[in-house]
Amino acid sequence: MMIPNRLFIRNRANLAAQLPPKSIAVFTSNELMPRNGDEFYPFRQQSDFFYLTGINEENAFLLIAPDYPDENLREVLFIEPYDEVKVTWQGEMLDNKQAAEISGVKTIMGSNAFWMTLNDIAYSGYGDTIFLNSYEYPKYECPVETIQQRFNKQVKERYPMHPMGRTAPILNALRMVKSEDEISITRQACNITAKAFHRCLETVQPGMHEYEVQAEIEYVFKQNNASGHAYAPIIAGGKNACCLHYSKNQSQLRDGDLLLFDIGCEYQNYSSDLSRTIPINGKFTPRQRDCYNAVLRVMKEITKLYRPGGCINEINETTHCLMEQEMIQLGLFSKEDVQHQDPGKPLERKYLMHGMSHHIGLDVHDSIDKFKPFAPGMILTCEPGIYIREEGIGIRIENDLLITDHEPINLFEGLPTEIEEIEAAMQR
Repeated sequence: MMIPNRLFIRNRANLAAQLPPKSIAVFTSNELMPRNGDEFYPFRQQSDFFYLTGINEENAFLLIAPDYPDENLREVLFIEPYDEVKVTWQGEMLDNKQAAEISGVKTIMGSNAFWMTLNDIAYSGYGDTIFLNSYEYPKYECPVETIQQRFNKQVKERYPMHPMGRTAPILNALRMVKSEDEISITRQACNITAKAFHRCLETVQPGMHEYEVQAEIEYVFKQNNASGHAYAPIIAGGKNACCLHYSKNQSQLRDGDLLLFDIGCEYQNYSSDLSRTIPINGKFTPRQRDCYNAVLRVMKEITKLYRPGGCINEINETTHCLMEQEMIQLGLFSKEDVQHQDPGKPLERKYLMHGMSHHIGLDVHDSIDKFKPFAPGMILTCEPGIYIREEGIGIRIENDLLITDHEPINLFEGLPTEIEEIEAAMQR
């Protein structure tokens, strides 16, 4: 399936419309990342570059100059020139015609012409401000300098007298609301992930290892043309589920324990994000049942908040209040304990320590403004949980919800969630 280039044409037009007069916006593609020896990790395009071009190649640039008099240079995509030796060893390279068809950009040049072209526009009188791109996710820190950071330094060094702007605030806002094309791709990503979970319901049993379950998931992903995982998969048996970002996936699955999945495939660079918790032997114990239903009740309540005008903070606050009451019913602490708790260390935070929602799209934790009210076209996760380390119980249930004018659409609709559904599916 090829993504219609109308998506990328529209995305560039939306960005250009928000640039100040006489501005240029420049972007670089991602680069191959070294793995070891002479090996590289599989290439994954920088998300904003893909959002604007649909191009999945390294050594590429994009230039947008909406006010430049020459219409042919208002949008220019630069790709790596043809290299016969590279083709022999690594396969066919993207040519100008293919790049134009994929991106909808009419003017395609070799990447070796980028700096000369930028120079012409920057000093033409129609490129007074240069907008640079960067990844601006507030909770992310990376000690490795990226190609985007190095590229931005180069631009600043070459044009020290030009004012610089940031495209991230514009693109973050645009990417929060998905087009119909993006929604369709995300639906397919969710459908593939749902198939993988169904396969796990059919195959999980005591004595298996977490990595064997991961292998079943990856088989379904590849079978359905997904590029792989959208993030490091969590397949956590027993107490491992109480580690929120557990990803070793090496332990043996024990009879009587629960198994927590947090998995999602990446399809056409768009992510899915699913969490489910199942009994390894196919049958919940009474205690596991009570804990699971507590999380499920809260999930059903907070799903109602995914409507236009809602916000992530409201969901988090509501969830923690509801889960506190559920935890009291589960005997984890009493009402009296709550009355005397340290306000800075609520008792319920010992058993639920993460947020309940995030935007999802080209990144599994997509561009974010947690204060921005929900609007139709946004896709967010809904993922309450409970983690009782002393009992070896970790439960998380997660769906991807599409905001509409009315009730949200669950992109994992029909996937077993109720205890009876899960047990019945595993017995089959």
